[in-house]
Amino acid sequence: MNIDPVSVVNAIKAIAPATVSLGIQQAQRNEYIIKVLKRLNLDPIQPPKDFEGVYTYALVDYGVFQADDILNFFRNKEIKKTFYKAFAEKALTIDNEEWNTLKDEAQQAKIDLVKVQKFHQVFVSVAKRSRHPGEILTNVQLQEQRKTFTEPLEQSLYPDEFKALIEEKTKAFCGRVFVFNEFDAFLKKHPKGYFTVIGDAGMGKSAIAAQSVSKYKAICYFNIRAEGRNTPEQFLQSIRQQLINRYQLQNAENDNLPTLLTKVNKKFASGERLVIVVDALDEVEQSGSGNLLSLPKNLPERIYFLLTRRRYAQNEKRLLTEEVPEQQLDLTANEYRVWNRNDVREYIDKFINYEPEGHSLKAWIQQRKIEQLDFVEQVARKSENNFMYLYYVLPSIARGDYQDLSLEELPEKLQGYYEQHWKQMEMDTPDKRTNAIILCVLVEVGKPISCESIARITKREEYDVLELLNKWLEFLRKQKENQEDYYSIYHQSFADFLRNQPTLKREKKNNIDWPEVQLLISDYNDQLWKSLKSGKGENE
Repeated sequence: MNIDPVSVVNAIKAIAPATVSLGIQQAQRNEYIIKVLKRLNLDPIQPPKDFEGVYTYALVDYGVFQADDILNFFRNKEIKKTFYKAFAEKALTIDNEEWNTLKDEAQQAKIDLVKVQKFHQVFVSVAKRSRHPGEILTNVQLQEQRKTFTEPLEQSLYPDEFKALIEEKTKAFCGRVFVFNEFDAFLKKHPKGYFTVIGDAGMGKSAIAAQSVSKYKAICYFNIRAEGRNTPEQFLQSIRQQLINRYQLQNAENDNLPTLLTKVNKKFASGERLVIVVDALDEVEQSGSGNLLSLPKNLPERIYFLLTRRRYAQNEKRLLTEEVPEQQLDLTANEYRVWNRNDVREYIDKFINYEPEGHSLKAWIQQRKIEQLDFVEQVARKSENNFMYLYYVLPSIARGDYQDLSLEELPEKLQGYYEQHWKQMEMDTPDKRTNAIILCVLVEVGKPISCESIARITKREEYDVLELLNKWLEFLRKQKENQEDYYSIYHQSFADFLRNQPTLKREKKNNIDWPEVQLLISDYNDQLWKSLKSGKGENE
């Protein structure tokens, strides 16, 4: 069931007075509660079983004869979400991080903390009565409730550092059924293990990882070299905090991954398991010869890792295990060629018919009197089953970038698209070569950087830098930090393209090269450090 808390409060206000004498309150309380529940089409005897129903029932039970400020506090959607997370993480206690958040919210709203604790007690009481006699809500039942709870709430449980990425990657997700079928079979067959999805750049590995986080309610980490988020230390810190939050682990702030997983295993209820998704192992920066990200050689029962990475030489695998089941799914294998092509066709068709930009793309097709089926087939062929190609080319056509080209003249492969855009921007001409250094700085810095900092590094006017960034914006990730725009390379394949550009090698006079870029960045960092030491300070 799903009854808006606002409707609950309105029903309470319509039937029960806000304040009454103590004598009347004790005598008539149950009567008013029954009237409100019936108005909401709820059984006054048997509370519902799902979280939404229990929350609604508890709000009625507690809210009768409460003042407006109390009712308005508990009907707030954010309070409800926080309450759910608190209750789901540790069902019958009030001593975890989410409860502290609730207390802070109550203090800001000038709500007596006793009122929050009292509502918690009412909720627990209703939850216990929501099952047949003798059955008490347990963590495993709450885990089952998570599977059916609303999607916005599920998204609120994503790690903040990856929430935007996951939502972006899953927004237009389609297909890949064969991947999930293989992984589901792996989960059923083995008590634990490592499952690795392998593929070339742009084949949708990160999208599969993001969809897996949603599908399996997984703990996750996304290695992003272009943002400098790809070290074992960062991985462990993020995974550790997610595990502590989800399983309420005690004294785990300094635990290594094997110890954390052992503690998690002891928290499992009957039938429960954990999937940990790790994207882009090929982007990890780690010296030595041990397992990438120090992934454990042994795993406790009912713990699974779903990994993604590019194709690799055997000496680059760096995943040694001891009696832990392993399986790989190579997206480039011939057996999956038909599946990949079908998924690409589905993606193109979905973009044309359902995405906002699809209307302009459909007009482009119709103006050239092309059958939509022919367009889908030819673009799918040109993409070579590369979703990153589609991510760039389809919106580019819709924006009108290819008004003078026919279907046959569209670029071939992802590399062809990069090269065509490079030529359109005239980056090989003498007066534009120095503009390339701005893009090189983004690659070399390896983390989000402001337009102002790029201007200082390259000794260019900030307006000129911003103008160039806007021309390449489709290849960049733009995000706000401290009220300022920061830029980074969107996809590693574009960084690879830049590194391999002949224009960026010292083969001809006036060309630039990577050592020169590194020197500019080093000089800027030295100046920044001297400025900080002198007490002048910087925005960066």
